[in-house]
Amino acid sequence: MRGHPGSSGGERIPDLRVRSHNPPCSAMSSESSKKRKPKVIRTDGGPAEGKRGKGDTDQETQTLLWRASTKLEDPSGICMVPSNPPDVRYYSEESEVDLRDPIKDYELYRETCQELQRLMAEIQELKSRGIKENASEIDERRVQSCVHFMTLKKLNRLAHIRLKKGRDQTHEAKQKVDAYHLQLQNLLYEVMHLQKEITKCLEFKSKHEEIELVSLEEFYKEAPPEISRPAITLTEPHQQTLARLDWELEQRKRLAEKYKECLTSKEKILKEIEVKKEYLSSLQPRLNSIMQASLPVQEYLFMPFDQAHKQYETARHLPPPLYVLFVQASAYGQACDKKLVVAIEGSVEEAKALYKPPEDSQDDESDSDAEEEQTTKRRRPTLGVQLDDKRKEMLKRHPLSVTLDLKCKDENMLHLTFHYLMNLNVMTVKAKVTTAVEMTTAISAGDLLSPDSLLNCLYPGDHGRKTPNPANQFQFDKVGILTLSDYVAELGHPYVWVQKLGGLHFPKDQPQHTVAADNSLSASHMELTVKLLRSRLQSRLALHKQFASLEHGVVPVSSECQQLFPTKIVSRLVKWTAIPYEDYAELPYTKDVIEAGLAEDTHLYYMALIERGTAKLQAAVVLNPGYSTLPPVFSLCLNWKGERNSSNDDNIRAMESEVNVHYKELWGPKPGYQLLTNQLQRLCMVLDVYLETEPHDPSVEGPKEFPQEKMCLRLVRGPLRLKPFKFNYPQGFFSHR
Repeated sequence: MRGHPGSSGGERIPDLRVRSHNPPCSAMSSESSKKRKPKVIRTDGGPAEGKRGKGDTDQETQTLLWRASTKLEDPSGICMVPSNPPDVRYYSEESEVDLRDPIKDYELYRETCQELQRLMAEIQELKSRGIKENASEIDERRVQSCVHFMTLKKLNRLAHIRLKKGRDQTHEAKQKVDAYHLQLQNLLYEVMHLQKEITKCLEFKSKHEEIELVSLEEFYKEAPPEISRPAITLTEPHQQTLARLDWELEQRKRLAEKYKECLTSKEKILKEIEVKKEYLSSLQPRLNSIMQASLPVQEYLFMPFDQAHKQYETARHLPPPLYVLFVQASAYGQACDKKLVVAIEGSVEEAKALYKPPEDSQDDESDSDAEEEQTTKRRRPTLGVQLDDKRKEMLKRHPLSVTLDLKCKDENMLHLTFHYLMNLNVMTVKAKVTTAVEMTTAISAGDLLSPDSLLNCLYPGDHGRKTPNPANQFQFDKVGILTLSDYVAELGHPYVWVQKLGGLHFPKDQPQHTVAADNSLSASHMELTVKLLRSRLQSRLALHKQFASLEHGVVPVSSECQQLFPTKIVSRLVKWTAIPYEDYAELPYTKDVIEAGLAEDTHLYYMALIERGTAKLQAAVVLNPGYSTLPPVFSLCLNWKGERNSSNDDNIRAMESEVNVHYKELWGPKPGYQLLTNQLQRLCMVLDVYLETEPHDPSVEGPKEFPQEKMCLRLVRGPLRLKPFKFNYPQGFFSHR
């Protein structure tokens, strides 16, 4: 750099760039260096004439020629990277750039610019005065300005170095992302290729698939280790299939050999059989003659000794409650009910095994060692498995059971199976209905013949959900059983009447662990229970037939009950469906029935819809399990010119009383299985009376919607303005009660 104006020696400011013969910067990229233009280094303190020293001119000329030939100079002049540079230069700022704070450099840049502005202003002011004494001050400020210019150059170099490093880092990151993306595409292509190969392998069908192999459990249990090879086949399905095929081949070879042996033994046995047949053939005619001679006597005296003898031999192995039931039911069937059939089912061998005394045996040392090895190999069962085993043992049934078949006059049959729970000392029953003629399916009649609800409440309050033995609760607590109702579907219902038929009685005030079966208790309840069972079956079958008609909108009325209704009833039943107890309880007009205790979750619930014109009458029906001894209960709601029920209309309450209170008039012929249909028919009748006796609204033009067709002595009576709902036969008019 040349001297400032006014300086005599043309003194030069030394170049701050460091000359080095180290290799060029590795961070510089060839692509960025090619785009950069050569830059001429200039100094700012030269004379006004623009003259330079000879040495400086030669040196700068050589530098520019070399840079132009290589075209690798960075715009910042930081690093030159030729193949064999004549003079490799390396700025010290490259090592400082990571140690310096860019924000502080920016602040230094601002301060330096402000100082330069101030110095330039002062130099301008001093020059404008034109005083020669100010030359020294101007030179001093010029030197300070040059120092600030050097600071700016250094900051410029730092900025360019930072920019270059940022570009290089971005370029490297970009290359890495491109490499990763290329790897991802390659992996995705490999995955697609592998999936195609897997699909081909899965769709491959081999001939061995047509062979029915033994199950895996039997394979590992029966196959020898040299064929099964559990250590390999359990982890490799292919080896497992090959091993199973080998075992199948081995088995077939053995079976083929065994088949040949069996054929030879069969021929020998056939020869022996032929010899014995010749002997028995001579004995058979004599035995047949004896049996034929005794059969007429047995039939005439109604004494099937052979069958009875077999039954009583089996009955010896029954537990006491089932034995009492078998004896009393058989006696009642022989004496009073010929259509009651009693039988015993189950395995006699298992029953015999229950009463065999344990055999005392002395095990050898080898047996004890083998048992010890087995116990050590077995895993100790968890607490849950132990509880499940205890529960199964607690709820274990006796192998033998007693069956009762109750036949009706129309050949319909109720099949009852009685079981005995040995550890709980209670009896259970399962029911099944067999009809002589296939019945039409009715959606609303689904629960009528269900085994869970068929025998429900045969006696009042006997739901069969809880065990009647109070001692069972303490047994349940030990094995974690909350209630017996969770196992009723599998074991059967423990009704109280079932216990009485078996001679069991459990006093609640004095619980007893062991209760003996009493024959007198069973005999005292046998006749009434059989009649209730047969009546329950007949009533449910009658309801089943009636529901099939009600679902089609037809209310069946027998000829004996035609006199209870007028000849013409306009209102018609349009809908009959079964509803759950929850839906029934949500109806606003059924709260009184629920509060009175007439609706429980064990009852059956239905919804009937009766229409006439724009009037719609909804009837919520509660059907007691004891129907027809206990009548159904109706709750009414009329949708016509608003919603009317018993809480806001006295005549609706009177209509409910016609079917709920005066139900005895609707019994019909005994045993009263037509009560429900007669109640529905009466509802249609009283709805006609209700609508026809309504006064005509003068604000509505046209004829009356429901003209009066029923003959009534008085339309209304009393302060409640009640309507005449009672039908008088044979006069055919309606009157008040």
